[in-house]
Amino acid sequence: MLTPHLRTILAALAMLLLSACGGSDDDKQPAGNGALTVNLANLPAGLPAAVRISGPASYAKTISAGQTLTGLKAGSYTVTADSILSGNLSWSAAAPVQSATVADGGTAVVNISYSSSTLALGVREVASVSGAVFLAAPAGDARQFIVERSGRILVMQDGALLGTPFLDIRNRVAATGEGGLLSMAFDPQYASNGWFFIYYTDAGNNIVVERHSVSSTNRNLAEPTAVLEIIRIPHPGATNHYGGLVSFGPDGFLYLATGDGGGAGDPNGNAQNLNVLLGKMLRLDVANSRGAQPYVIPPTNPFVGQAGRRAEIWASGLRNPWRYAFDADRLYIADVGQGKREEVDIAGISQGGLNYGWNIMEASLCYNAAICNKSGVTLPAFEYEHGPNKVNGCSITGGYVYRGKAIAELAGRYFYSDYCGGYLKSFLYKDNSVTEPASWSIPDIDAVLSFGQDGNGELYLIAATGKVYRIVRAGTS
Repeated sequence: MLTPHLRTILAALAMLLLSACGGSDDDKQPAGNGALTVNLANLPAGLPAAVRISGPASYAKTISAGQTLTGLKAGSYTVTADSILSGNLSWSAAAPVQSATVADGGTAVVNISYSSSTLALGVREVASVSGAVFLAAPAGDARQFIVERSGRILVMQDGALLGTPFLDIRNRVAATGEGGLLSMAFDPQYASNGWFFIYYTDAGNNIVVERHSVSSTNRNLAEPTAVLEIIRIPHPGATNHYGGLVSFGPDGFLYLATGDGGGAGDPNGNAQNLNVLLGKMLRLDVANSRGAQPYVIPPTNPFVGQAGRRAEIWASGLRNPWRYAFDADRLYIADVGQGKREEVDIAGISQGGLNYGWNIMEASLCYNAAICNKSGVTLPAFEYEHGPNKVNGCSITGGYVYRGKAIAELAGRYFYSDYCGGYLKSFLYKDNSVTEPASWSIPDIDAVLSFGQDGNGELYLIAATGKVYRIVRAGTS
């Protein structure tokens, strides 16, 4: 016999199940019987549009081709046609935003006509900092943080550099060869925990990653005593090929890319040795870092529990991955080549354990051999031959996938440059292949040392001269 208490529980459970199934017929919103036809004109065949429709009852839909939308409620709908890019051509609607009134039982029509123009990019100088090597910002923050190779981080606010550095550790940084303070990354929870991470080389030629904290009383200053060493990686011998970037992936883990230890051809075989941390992409969990345990190994790392293989390793076979970038669930690694080719390796962030081939291979070429064993090697998604400066170059400078708002047509394009080339180029990675390669005519700003990305997703170029430039639409002041 059911007790009153049990009857109450069962009744509540029945109501919960009914709710999960959508409730009674009386609770369902009746479908409308209006329609909206969207016609597109003058777009090249095969070029998808990006048309957003919004309307009553939180209706929202994006279409890539002309079509008739049915089952709509009566009311006013807004049709927004975004500009789209094909190579260097931008296709824009004559009327990018239109309204249409859908009547009960009727069909409204919106006609969108496109025309093309060449999209031109330019650069605008925003700062000049001797030794500038990187630029970053917390998500949504209007400031820019400029990393100085000597060991300082400067804050740029409202277009002006603040007089006091955010961080100054010049007494602990050795900028010999390719070393120095090379990058920084803000914790995904920076707004609440104030943590940021830096990547530098010390006087002992080691690669060091540390966690620091912002001051509790001044957000433009770091707390000088709140320092936790995350990892220290020996880098004996040569003073080049340190890698240099620390970054958080969309999975919340901390990634860092190390060089192979330097010296032509990876003489110590570090990149293919899974028992050392050089020539690798590392993946660490630092969410609960503390002195006794500065990081833990994510259980999904590919070499967890395997003898003779470091569990910190996410990917191997890298020569000098100076810069890499995440875009949603995808990772782009720009790996500097030896003497013939530069490469960009692209993989999903769930694809751990990939071997990118160095020093068996240089990009898709066998290195120092006519033939080589390519089994187990992941070939680059994109590569280019060394060649004339300003055309090809000699040392890739990896950038970012554009996700800003100032030049919406560029969405999804990966930008890169070359230290010897000093140019600006991009491509679109779609359906597992590189498409729409584009070269952008920008003023000669000398060798491009690094890219930067601010809190709104806008991109910057950092020249070897120390000048920092924002990438803008040509003609934008």
